Amino acid sequence: MPPVPDFKFFISTLSLQASIFLGQLANPVTRKNEEDLPQAKFIIDTLGMLQEKTKGNLSEEEAALLENLLYELRTSYLTKGKGEAK
Repeated sequence: MPPVPDFKFFISTLSLQASIFLGQLANPVTRKNEEDLPQAKFIIDTLGMLQEKTKGNLSEEEAALLENLLYELRTSYLTKGKGEAK
């Protein structure tokens, strides 16, 4: 954990949660890979909303990280064949 709140840490944490809900990582409580696609979509959409609301206010590094995380999560979500993430 960083010593002070950090945007990169925040969005990485959300991305990690989405990965758990996509079944890519084991749930830390059950230690099993479990899918909850509606919850994954909600977090992906939340990251998309953060991207839209913070546009022009992020460093290049933060913007690139957010863009890359969203690309990876959206691709994974769509691969599941369950719909389209925004």
